[in-house]
This record gives sequence, C-alpha cells and structure tokens, in this order.
Amino acid sequence: MPNAYSIKIRGVVQGVGFRPFVYRLARSNGLTGWVLNEEEGVEIHLEGEETTLRLFIEELKAQPPPAASIVTLRVMPTEPAGCTNFLILTSQRQRKPTVRVSPDLPVCEDCLREVFEPQNRRYHYPYINCTNCGPRYTVIESLPYDRCNTTMSKWPLDGYCATEYADPANRRFHAQPVACPNCGPHHYFQSGNEIVREDSEVVRTAVQRLKAGDILAVKGLGGYHLVCDARNAKSVAALRMRKYRKEKPFALMAANLAIARSLVELTPEADQLLTSVARPIVLAPAKVELSGVAPDNDELGVMLPYTPLHHLLFEAGAPEILVMTSANRSSEPIAYEDDQAIEQLSGIADGFLIGERPIARRVDDSVVRAGICGPAILRRARGYAPGAVATLPSDRPVLAVGADLKNTITLVVEGQAFVSQHIGDLDHYQAFRAFQATVRDLLAMYEIQLDKLLVVHDAHPQYVSTLHALELQAAEKHAVQHHRAHIASVIAERGAWDERVIGVSFDGTGYGDDHSIWGGEIFAGSVRAGFERVAHLRTAALPGGDAASSYPVQAAAGFLEQLDDLPDVMAKPFSFGDRYRDAMCLVRKNMRTFATTSMGRLFDTAAALAGFTRETTFEGQAAMWLESLARKLPETEGYPFPYLRGELDFRPLLTAVVRDRVRRREVFEIARAFHRGIALGVRDAVTQLCSTYDADTIVLSGGVFQNEMLLSDLKSLLQRDSLTIWTNHAVPANDGGISLGQATLAAFGTPKVFGFLGEEDSKCAERAV
Repeated sequence: MPNAYSIKIRGVVQGVGFRPFVYRLARSNGLTGWVLNEEEGVEIHLEGEETTLRLFIEELKAQPPPAASIVTLRVMPTEPAGCTNFLILTSQRQRKPTVRVSPDLPVCEDCLREVFEPQNRRYHYPYINCTNCGPRYTVIESLPYDRCNTTMSKWPLDGYCATEYADPANRRFHAQPVACPNCGPHHYFQSGNEIVREDSEVVRTAVQRLKAGDILAVKGLGGYHLVCDARNAKSVAALRMRKYRKEKPFALMAANLAIARSLVELTPEADQLLTSVARPIVLAPAKVELSGVAPDNDELGVMLPYTPLHHLLFEAGAPEILVMTSANRSSEPIAYEDDQAIEQLSGIADGFLIGERPIARRVDDSVVRAGICGPAILRRARGYAPGAVATLPSDRPVLAVGADLKNTITLVVEGQAFVSQHIGDLDHYQAFRAFQATVRDLLAMYEIQLDKLLVVHDAHPQYVSTLHALELQAAEKHAVQHHRAHIASVIAERGAWDERVIGVSFDGTGYGDDHSIWGGEIFAGSVRAGFERVAHLRTAALPGGDAASSYPVQAAAGFLEQLDDLPDVMAKPFSFGDRYRDAMCLVRKNMRTFATTSMGRLFDTAAALAGFTRETTFEGQAAMWLESLARKLPETEGYPFPYLRGELDFRPLLTAVVRDRVRRREVFEIARAFHRGIALGVRDAVTQLCSTYDADTIVLSGGVFQNEMLLSDLKSLLQRDSLTIWTNHAVPANDGGISLGQATLAAFGTPKVFGFLGEEDSKCAERAV
C-alpha cells in the first residue's frame, strides 16, 4: 500500500510557476495526488512509495522555480486517498489570505527568444510573458492570484492561449497575464492629435523620436518613465527644466550588460545585483561623464532592460543609454494611470508610449548598492515589494505607517511582515494620496478588518502619517520613537530578538523622548527588553527647524555658535552670506530655534565649511557632495571627535575643519579628515559602551549610514576590536525602513522607557494636535 504525505509550503509560491513545477516533478517520479493554491501558499497531497516520496521532497527543496522563494515547507503523513494520477486543482478559499505576493519579474530568456522569432505567434508582442516572468504585484487586484483578480480580466483568452494556459506541461500553464496579439492588449503612441497603432510601428515611432532628441513618457510595469537619449545633453537639460529637477541624479537604462559595464565600475557583487531577478537600479562609481545626468556626483545609477518593451526599443535602434526616470514633477509620486499621465506630463513629454493593460498600483524602480557591509537598498519598490522581510511573533494584524519622508508601510499578517513599495515624502499631497491608497490596498488584499488591527505610528504628533493613523478606527493605536525603530528594523531582518546590541541611529531628524529633534543617537538593549538611550551627539541649536535641512549655512549657525575664536565666516574662504547671518541672529536671540542632536545637520555644517553654501535641491545633497570630495583621498588622519560621559563633542571636530579651511588645506583632504574623525569618535563611543553593557554587536541604521565612506571607516575600525556590525539589507537604512522597525517593537510591546510609547502616548499625540 502506498504512503501519503500532506505538504504545505509558504513563501513566494503563487504566480511563479510553482504548481506546474510540482505537477511535472510528481509525474516524472510516478507519484499521484494533487496540488492547489490556498490562502497561505501551496498545498500538495502526494501518494507513492516512501523512497520516491522522499526523493520528490528533496528535489522540491533543492530546485524550485527561479522566481519562487520557499520560506517554510511542512511535511505531514496522511491517509492515502487512492489517487490514480496527479492533478492541479482549482484554488481554495476558506480563510483570509496570508500568501506572499510575488514581486514583478523581468522578462525571461525563453520569452525574449520568442519575441524576436519572426515565425512565433508573439513576435514583437510587448506583453509576452509566462509563469517565469512578467507582471505580478502591479496587476493583482485581489487574492488569490487568478486571472479574474488581475487587470487582465477584461481580455478573454483566445483558443491558442487557452490551450497553453490549460496545459500543465506548458510554461504558460496558469500564467495569469498570458496573452497574444490576437487576444491581448496592445500599445499605441500619442503625440498631440497624432496616434500611431500596431505594436511594431509604435516601437519604431518611439525610437525615431528618441533619436531626434525628444522626451517620451513610456508606460512600464508600475508607472510611466520619462525617457530621453542620455548622450544628448540638450535633451537631458530640457528634461531637468521641464521636470523641475535641478540637480538630483537621473537613472540610466543600458541596452545590455556590456554597455552597463562601460558606464560604471561593477564589482562581482554589483554585477550580481544588476542582473538579479529584481532588476534594480544599481549605484556604482562612474567611468564616464554624461552631461547633466548626475551633476557633482561620482556615481551613476544604472539598470538593465526588464520588460519586453524595453528590449524591443533597443532592438529597433533606440540610443544604447537612455535616461529612465520616474514620470512626475519633482517629488510627486510616479504617474501610473493613462489619463493622469497625459494630464500631468503633457508639459514635460513630447510624446506618450501607452500600453492598454492597466496598472493596479504605482510601483517605482528600486535603487540598491553593493555596499561595504553587503547589499544595501536605498529605495525598495519594483522587484522587492511587497515581499515579506521578517517573521514577527505576532498573531494579531499590525499596520505600521512609517515616517513622513521616504514613506513605506508594513502590514503584519500572521507574523509575516509585508513591507510596501516606496511611497515618497508625505508633505506632497499626491504622495499622501498614494499613502492612503497603499494602506487601503494592503488591508483589502489581505482582508484585514480595522476592528482587529493594531496601528503603529511615529511619536511625532504632527507627522502626516501620525495624523492619518489617529483617524483610523482601529482596535488599538501605539506610537514608537523614530530612532529606536531604525535599530529594530535591522534586528527584525535577522530575528535576533534577544541579542544585546549597541545601536547607532544617525539621521537628519526624528522626534525624541524629550520632544527635541534627535538624529545622533546611541542605544543599548534588545528588541525584547527595549532600547535605552545611552549616548548622543552634543546638543546644538537648529534655527528655523526643518527649514535648515535645505540650507547648510543655516544649519551651521547653531553648531558654529558654540565654537571659540570663530573667524568671520561671512568672509572668504567661507562666504556664508546673509542667510547665515540671519540664522545666527535667531540662535543668539533663541527665537524660532530648536534643540537638536542631528548628525545629518552636522554633516551639512561640515559641507558648508568646505564650500557648499547654496540651497540644496534634494535631500542629502550636501552630505553626498562632501562624501564625493572625501573619496578623492584613500585615508588621512581624522579630526578629533571626542566621546566623554555619554556625549560625542562636535566642537573640536568643527574647530579643526575651520582651522584647515583658513589655512587653505585642500577641501577634499578636509572632507576626508572629517569622515575619518566621525568614524573614530563613534568607534571610541561604541567600544566603551560594549564593555559597559556587555555587548559585542553594533547595529548601524539611519540615513547617514548610506554614506559608504563612513561605513568603510567604521567597518575597518570595529573589526579590529572583534565587534560584529549589522546593517540593513532587506529594507533601507533611511526612513524607508522605519515602518518595519515600528511593527517589530509593536509586536513585542516593548516598554515605554525603551521606545514603545504605547496607547496612552498615542492619545497624548492626538490631544497635541
């Protein structure tokens, strides 16, 4: 009599060809039974000889489909049902879904081969896909992942596609977005009153316009891109002017890997990221200078084609390097609906390449780097979202709404922490609308009722995300302090709930326990026991509050006011200007001035002293400029940045910067000595604190730790002391990782004194506004 097993698999196992893979594997091993999609993932009933059953399970673990990700695989003996063959059954729905939704996938090699075969039915068809590739998250409207629940539901399959869809041996078996030119959606090109149809002619027209120097709005998987020839300086300058994007770098798409390698220096790790299934934008040192693409920046962001349309454009002769930037005006969310795109982008784009398949939700391109401490995500979106990044010990649903800058949200369903795509800065109305839509979207997808939900928000009482959280009719609401959430996000990726760590959280701004502006914080503790603030940057004055983040000389006033014998920084070589003078007046009169321990503003101060005295045009610009200068010198002696009695004192550090600037030391040497000094001071602080609090693991998080120069120095210094460094890998170190940290601390209900503020504090925040 045959044996039987029930196998339940959780992970990214729907929409990635998992059931056909199981079907073929079972048939090849002579096993009987069935496989189906259910709310948590995939369920298999298997019957056969014990040896063969075991072989099946080993092969299942060892060689899943390329886009699949098995998180748990549970095998339990069960009673044989007398199955005579192996079947793929219809999806089951009995409970709320908890399955991990697959991110969007790049076009596979098989589909690429077919799209360029003249005799193939899908020759030059931009919507070609199969179970191994194509859209997933951006077409899913509800779960389970079936065609009727996607944006392809309005295009019935013709006989040819239906046959493939129903054939378990075909790689398009149950490929929900499958289509062909006869039954599926198409593309068209629109410029003013001119409309071009027929896919191949549309591509040819778009290529001609790109070669002529035009700027096009091209519909992609998760929204529109603004596209132009990256080597056409006039086109790039026009794009900057029309998009109101003065200096922030543009992303590039290279026609192939060889072209990408000619643009940037790719380490094996960066190469692997570039060609990974996520197909992100990879930041790497530039080999060439492209006028206007990345001003005053020694890195370029490059990605490879990931949709059939991209490959068709390059094959038809599009410029081999394209600027491929989010289609929006500066700081607004990416346009993804056709009517909205035409309305919003008509003053920017000269023409529109529009696909008929609707996009279910906007999802931007992801941005990553092969960092000194491992892969680092700077913006987590297409290719990664909405994947689960951690498993938390929480049976109840938790919604963490993140911070107001670089917002993401995290939804915890049966312990799985699903982190949304990058949403943006919520002080922009359209970004806030996108935030609201994403909250509704994830709650609806997983069928979460508000009366069962724990909502977690930042402790800042005036954050837009906080105000929205307070309006939700949830069962319970709690506030979590910003910088502790940064530290918790790193630990959540590893599940090390009881690990005692020294956590260093450096960024630009965050609401502190004392209601001041924090940003240079060091904590001791664990996720389970909580985090105690044990050290911080010396407090400075911040004139004008958040406005100082856009003006380095304004931020500098509060720091420089504490220096003895400061020279006249209005004169050369500093030339600070009137804004500094006005800010210093505010500091000395203690008007519109706030206490801060912000490490981000300390970097801005150093940048101002080194020569960056103008307004920044994007977040972090001055610090990036300073780091770029520092890279010109491999190493130098660091400026003094002493740690004493729980405080990192910036006064000797800045005094040294001022002294060397007056002496006309090269600014790149000053920048390098500043970075080295910061690293040395942090090393001194954490080594002392590790001894005091019996810890040997250092957690580094917050936007300042996107600085590779600082990380490199810290890594070399701390490894000499045999200390372990943990950084973010699955979520950004910037505020894009805050929501995961919030959800983590909420799942543990960590005590108030250590960062989990609780419902009473949430009510206090509500009363404050």
